[in-house]
Amino acid sequence: MWFAIILGLIALFVIGFYNSLASLKVKIKEAWSQIDVQLKRRTDLIPNLVETVKGYASHEKEVFENVTKARSALMGAQTPKEAGEADVMLSSALKSLFAIAEAYPELKAQEGFINLQKELSDTEDKVAYSRQFFNSVVRQFNEKLVMFPGNLIAGVFGFKAEEFFEAEEAERAPVKVQF
Repeated sequence: MWFAIILGLIALFVIGFYNSLASLKVKIKEAWSQIDVQLKRRTDLIPNLVETVKGYASHEKEVFENVTKARSALMGAQTPKEAGEADVMLSSALKSLFAIAEAYPELKAQEGFINLQKELSDTEDKVAYSRQFFNSVVRQFNEKLVMFPGNLIAGVFGFKAEEFFEAEEAERAPVKVQF
């Protein structure tokens, strides 16, 4: 009788632990989806930004091509690591684009350009928050995987650690967008 009760308690614990891991796995997917939504929003703003700057500085073809390539790489990213690398590439390309805009005071004063700048800044804030939330959920999940007895249970059910969305070295510096 006691054996059945103990076995039942162990089974309940394992089921509860499995369900908590499964729940965190779903939260990780949701958090990644939020990052993806914000990155897509940013990539949707970029063609308008490029076209606006092109109207003033059409001779800067290489910069426009770099922004387009970086945008495509970000849109094609499948994992947090790929997205992080593509995001750094895009941020670098956008810095070059903004540097060009500095040379054109009439561009900096244009209402459409100012609105795009605000939208991009707002989106950057949302991307940062989404990354933070994603990494928080990944941390919770990964902690459960490495702590006893979770490491035993997770191993039995095939749960594996998730990747964090990490900033590259170049991205760790504060971003300054100024017009």
